Amino acid sequence: MPSLMEHSFPRATRLVAVAAAITMAAPASASAQSSQPQTGIPSTYTNWVPSIRVQHFRPRDERGLNMFEPPKDDSLVVTGFSLQWGAAFTQEFQGLRHTNTAAPRVVNGTDLNRLIVIGNGFNNAVANLYVDAQVAPGIRVALSSYLSSRHHEETWVKDGYLLVDQSPIDVALLNTIMKYVTLKAGHFEVNYGDAHFRRSDNGQSIYNPLVGNYILDAFTTEIGEELYLRTGPWLLMSSITGGEVHGQVTQPAQRSASFIEKIGFDHQLTPDLRIRLTGSAYANWRAASNTLFTGDRGGSPFYDVLENTVSNEQSNAWSGQLRPAFANSIHAYVVNPFIKLRGLELFGNIETVTGKGDAEARKRTLRQQVADVVYRFAGNRLYIAGRYNGVEGQMPGIANDISVKRGEFGGGWFVTPIILAKAEYVTQKYEDFPVTDIRNGGKFNGFMITGTVAF
Repeated sequence: MPSLMEHSFPRATRLVAVAAAITMAAPASASAQSSQPQTGIPSTYTNWVPSIRVQHFRPRDERGLNMFEPPKDDSLVVTGFSLQWGAAFTQEFQGLRHTNTAAPRVVNGTDLNRLIVIGNGFNNAVANLYVDAQVAPGIRVALSSYLSSRHHEETWVKDGYLLVDQSPIDVALLNTIMKYVTLKAGHFEVNYGDAHFRRSDNGQSIYNPLVGNYILDAFTTEIGEELYLRTGPWLLMSSITGGEVHGQVTQPAQRSASFIEKIGFDHQLTPDLRIRLTGSAYANWRAASNTLFTGDRGGSPFYDVLENTVSNEQSNAWSGQLRPAFANSIHAYVVNPFIKLRGLELFGNIETVTGKGDAEARKRTLRQQVADVVYRFAGNRLYIAGRYNGVEGQMPGIANDISVKRGEFGGGWFVTPIILAKAEYVTQKYEDFPVTDIRNGGKFNGFMITGTVAF
């Protein structure tokens, strides 16, 4: 196990380097782009949020709350090439405890069903780095990197893509079409469902009103394209990708493309009431290693819960999640309703997933239900939030259906639009797991405290 010093110094060095790069880049990019007016934040902080220098961009601070797909908004005038840097940092303090009732399973003298002892302490700090470039009117490039994460100590690229919202050729027909069409191409976070717009993405946790992501966490990056058609409140999206987190040309008989479809309605009915409803489908018939529900390469914020005494952060980075092992075939469907009435926000996730691994003769099914309630007040500076998350169905190697249930309750304070402090109480129970499974009678509960900065 690496020491604290080994964890800290490489990360600290990287963060200093990033800060220096941002400082040097800022003056160069400032002259290339007029600033976008800042809206939706108190006038006190108008000069304390970053100017947006690229089009069709979701701000990474408080202004990006309850945004989903990047807005098709041409109000920002571009006068030339522009470069925009950003970053996000998250630090957690964990106070969780766990228990189980699994029978001993001794291998080479070690009981693999005995839980590791955990107590209060800081989790490792995690951070993201973002680079966005406006390369032509209506065309931008995005690059995201993880500087540090629970699962990876080294810096590595998460995704990079081209977003096209305007025709590069000045032809009347193409210009008319691109008023309604958006094209995204590259290696990107797939747009299956709406929950991935509200989850914590490693160091970027400002969009998540609570701390944990879902038990069954739909998040991955794949190589391909997305085609959007938007008119008024209506949204249609069709996507085709390589079906895996990385590109490859070997094992062609074991691979097929993934097809992702989305339809939605999003409308501000009155000044106080907004309604959004989307349905999404993801289909892959053959894959060497599909990662739709195992693509969270950052890792869970709940460290070492329901893990045994030989737990390590590389192999057990997803504590508290269910990883369904649908690596070779998967079909998933989700409906996401969202209602915002003044300060009250309601978000739902109703999901069914069917798939299998390579060694399985039959497909299995899991179902997930999530309900989020958030109430924002004091000029949106403060909020309280609650979440119920339940999953039931079939896991590999278990004959009967199992279920996992989680409840979270907490709240947060936007110290400024780019600084959020939040805390929660969480409890999670595992039911109907075999007595030989470490999760038999499993439970963890306690508190989490989080600080995050994003810009």
